[in-house]
Amino acid sequence: MKQFCWLTLVFCSALSIAGCAVQGPPFEKTSSPPTDAVVYVYRPYHYGSSLLRPAVTCGDDTARIGPGGYHAFVVPVGHVVCNVQTDTADAVEFDAEPHAYYIREEFVWGLMTGHPHLNPIDIDNAQSEIQKCCVQSP
Repeated sequence: MKQFCWLTLVFCSALSIAGCAVQGPPFEKTSSPPTDAVVYVYRPYHYGSSLLRPAVTCGDDTARIGPGGYHAFVVPVGHVVCNVQTDTADAVEFDAEPHAYYIREEFVWGLMTGHPHLNPIDIDNAQSEIQKCCVQSP
């Protein structure tokens, strides 16, 4: 019984360390050339999915965004596809113009693991949420 309690304590400690929110500078707008668009993919902190970090791809750039983090993808104007994939996949497609776009990464629980979803968010709602996020270091 003592060994079980010790193992449980070690497991919970490791889980809490691994589940920390992204640490880094708070949200700052990214500058881009006038011929490009900026796609901010952000992930509000939620403990339930904190161990999941699937790769998000927008254009030719890929990033793994942790809970409470964001990544700014600078993409050329035109047709843009942002996607994320685990055992399920989700994608957002749009025709980008030279301004900022915001996409919230969320998770819903499946049978064995979380399923990521990418949701385009209007600038008014995104501004209040992304201000709580920190830049996702490479």
